[in-house]
Amino acid sequence: MAKRIVVVGSANPVKQQAVRRALARLFPGQGWEVRGRAVPSGVAAQPLSDAETRRGARQRARAARTAFPEAALWVGIEGGVEPATEGPWLSFAWVAALDAHDRWGLARTAAFPLPPPVVELLQQGLELGEADDRIFGARNSKQGPGAVGLLSHGALDRTRLYEQGVLLALLPFRNPHLYWEAP
Repeated sequence: MAKRIVVVGSANPVKQQAVRRALARLFPGQGWEVRGRAVPSGVAAQPLSDAETRRGARQRARAARTAFPEAALWVGIEGGVEPATEGPWLSFAWVAALDAHDRWGLARTAAFPLPPPVVELLQQGLELGEADDRIFGARNSKQGPGAVGLLSHGALDRTRLYEQGVLLALLPFRNPHLYWEAP
């Protein structure tokens, strides 16, 4: 069986691994080849709203399609934070999957609260990964456990958090008769 190519709009191995795992769980034995491509998100380096983060995921998927048009599927994953007027700031990601028929799957990961010392650095203009590295004494945590992994002491890492979002964004592709085709 020929492998179908999926392009993730990022060179980050965490995002690529999340896509590999989700595809293996949702489409077992179907032979996917996941490739990463660094592409622009078209949004701020640290998106500061749900809408901006979602837009970044969609734009990453589109840019991946432009960079590698012969693939079967393109996936954009964008991490973001939502400043709160009350309560904690929240961190999450949006996942956008696009196929050759211009069909979309979109999903958001679970959100988790950020501690005040991290929020202070975000308010100073740092990206979440850099803020985490400073607060936790880590190095390049965004390509490793991420904020969720550091805060949960490894109970949940960034790859597993993103994997759930990817799996949810792929539900329409697993059930096209329910989403796009007449039943």
